[in-house]
Amino acid sequence: MAVPKKKMSKSKTRMRRASAWKLGAPARSLCPRCGVSKLPHTVCGNCGWYHGRQAIDVD
Repeated sequence: MAVPKKKMSKSKTRMRRASAWKLGAPARSLCPRCGVSKLPHTVCGNCGWYHGRQAIDVD
């Protein structure tokens, strides 16, 4: 079985492991009322609607 010739430093080991921790961009959806892009399962910041009703007053 192969054996490493040199000890791998902590920084190199952590750098290799950190590549799996990257986050992707959050999902986006369109508001069915006004068509603006928003995060899913949140109130629309443009019109204030959520789940078929007015959740907040937006001026």
